[in-house]
Amino acid sequence: MLVLRTVSTFSLCFKRPRTDSPLQPIRASRCSGGWSSFGAKAASAGSNPASQNIPRDLPAPLPTPSRSPQGSVDCPNLEFEYGDADGHGAELAELYSYTEEPELSHGRRCFEEDFHSPVPGRRWLELDRSQQKAHIMHLLDGLEVVSRDRRLRVARAILYLAQGVFGECDNEGDVLHWSRHNSFLLYQLGTFSAFLELLNMEIENSQACSSALRKPAISLADSTELRVLLSVMYLLVENIRVEQETDPPEWKTCRETFRMELSFPVHAEEPFALLLFTMVTKFCSGHAPHFPMKKVLLLLWKVLLPLMKQDSLDIYNERDPFKNDEGGVDEEENDDVDSGIEGELDLMERDTIIPALPAQRLPIERVSFPKGLPWAPKVRQKDIEHFLEASRNKFIGFTLGQDTETLIGLPRPIHESVKTLKQHKYVSISDVQIKNEEELEKCPMSLGEEEVQETPCEVLYRAMLYNLPQYMIALLKILLAAAPTSKAKTDSINILADVLPEEMPITVLQSMKLGIDVNRHKEIIVKSISALLLLLLKHFKLNHIYQFEYVSQHLVFANCIPLILKFFNQNIMSYITAKNSISVLDYPHCTVCDLPELTAESLEAGDNNQFCWRNLFSCINLLRILNKLTKWKHSRTMMLVVFKSAPILKRALKVKQAMMQLYVLKLLKIQTKYLGRQWRKSNMKTMSAIYQKVRHRMNDDWAYGNDIDARPWDFQAEECTLRANIEAFNSRRYDRERRSEFAPVDNCLQSVLGQRLELPRDFHYCYELWLEREVFAQPIRWEELLHCH
Repeated sequence: MLVLRTVSTFSLCFKRPRTDSPLQPIRASRCSGGWSSFGAKAASAGSNPASQNIPRDLPAPLPTPSRSPQGSVDCPNLEFEYGDADGHGAELAELYSYTEEPELSHGRRCFEEDFHSPVPGRRWLELDRSQQKAHIMHLLDGLEVVSRDRRLRVARAILYLAQGVFGECDNEGDVLHWSRHNSFLLYQLGTFSAFLELLNMEIENSQACSSALRKPAISLADSTELRVLLSVMYLLVENIRVEQETDPPEWKTCRETFRMELSFPVHAEEPFALLLFTMVTKFCSGHAPHFPMKKVLLLLWKVLLPLMKQDSLDIYNERDPFKNDEGGVDEEENDDVDSGIEGELDLMERDTIIPALPAQRLPIERVSFPKGLPWAPKVRQKDIEHFLEASRNKFIGFTLGQDTETLIGLPRPIHESVKTLKQHKYVSISDVQIKNEEELEKCPMSLGEEEVQETPCEVLYRAMLYNLPQYMIALLKILLAAAPTSKAKTDSINILADVLPEEMPITVLQSMKLGIDVNRHKEIIVKSISALLLLLLKHFKLNHIYQFEYVSQHLVFANCIPLILKFFNQNIMSYITAKNSISVLDYPHCTVCDLPELTAESLEAGDNNQFCWRNLFSCINLLRILNKLTKWKHSRTMMLVVFKSAPILKRALKVKQAMMQLYVLKLLKIQTKYLGRQWRKSNMKTMSAIYQKVRHRMNDDWAYGNDIDARPWDFQAEECTLRANIEAFNSRRYDRERRSEFAPVDNCLQSVLGQRLELPRDFHYCYELWLEREVFAQPIRWEELLHCH
């Protein structure tokens, strides 16, 4: 018989809490708008089974009743595919606000005036490759002129090329095709480097900054040059980043070259991503309020998205010992070590029920109902140590520390339990890195200097290190200003500088259009920041665990946890189904189709989409960030309890999307032991859903508060110890002065005497005098030499 608490965990939910525990159960208020029942049997998944981005056997969304107690109708299953980003056309459309629509035709005029001057009536699409290159070189020469207005006109003409010369296209597909074609051509001729120099000039333009600071209200006109430059660079990055099967070999080579250029700075300059981070902090500090922050954040996100795509992600998946049994990796140490938001998302929690398919298409060989839960448990070294400590205290009366081999004096069932635990033992890459750090800290001289691989993540972290706290604070400030639950304050930053027109609307229709544009603008900012933060956490965690912990700690110190909870403390269904878009005004549709007359009714009706992709994408990203910040951190888990996150998260379960519900249940699971017996008793259907959908450790005490790690007096020490380890890591690896102190010393007498030393030219003239004074005339005090040793 195994002395393990696995399946029997659920029967202990009603167990009387320990009277000797100093931690009193904290009761959270029940969710007034919560749903009343979970089905014990999982409903069929609402996503398309042919999806390429989501595995077919994801946990099915939890069934909910048709109407909540408040009378609001719950949504049906959402057919949402999670991936790196939205569709290519949608990602390009979000670059532009609806207020910028007139500037599209302005760029077309700038291009055609110059393009048609030598040969009137010629078409860009009819030119051969050499003629197109010649004209692009002509435009790039125009960027070297002194006149600022002339440079702007040339930049607009280049932007029109990057937009796909829509004036010569008949449909949206042609616009997107020529946009990619021209983007590769522009990059090959050095356009990105030229625009990078212009961007540096605009960032350092003190006249524009001072002019913006003096204005009572900032509008689109204050950021014209920056918006044109950033738009061209974004189009190049996005078009080159997206891979298609029909891409010629030349484009694939160009893509890899571009990725290397973005990853490793040339001529000892800072990485391009660091320049964009600097723009973010400069904007938040109030020194450059005219910066178009939405475009900066979108570009920063997309620069990091090809930038940190490493082959080791896929290689690490191949080496996962649990992959064959479970179909993926877990959410913990190697959480999302798969391509994550860089490709398919493999989750450990699987559902045994496949989505309902027509009978004639159902592949019979795929129908299997494995016994037990649909995932295999993992066991940490710490879990084995805790299990043996409790067993030795019970049967022997003393412990042996971290010894997990000696089982003398323990009953036979304990032997079998330890054997089973060791069979499921999993050592994560994070554990290996932490152990290596401990050894390097103990023996810095004998182990020598660590060889650090120059990966894109490593280069970026080293560049961000000393200003990383400011970068995280700036991103969270912008996220707070863009959150729908935030109230306007006088001291908050203005994120609407690149969406407000020079002249405010005077009609109801114009006001409605601007209102939709502002809400859409905020949603795009939330989307880009959530994806950006998740990318940083994911890839820094794979590169080195202490890099991840450093970013995580500064996010926690900057109140990221309550900020995300505040974001979800709203009608999340309304946010996900919001229709803040005007499809007829989206790029590239507005460039090739005749625009219908807009009315207040058509604006209010919105589109026919079941949900807003970017808002659901943002919600899942924020939940994943919250999971990463709180996983195995008991002090941060207590923050979830103190801020009463349970009812907020329960309301989010009303969204019937498998991935979002999964991460909500994970957050509820880690704090269940702190919520008290009454909460568990009142939320048994939530507990059942957690048991069904979320992966558990073999001896996981998630359902009651007997965990050894749940002692509150260790919380502050836990964060302090972590911070000390992070500082030691950063000091050892990146502090040059400290590294020189531990340089190896040559103790061989012959080697030292055989070294050639550079002596002054006149030294041989006074050599004998120096020898007499410094050597022969000085007595040797042997007793002092002995005392020193």
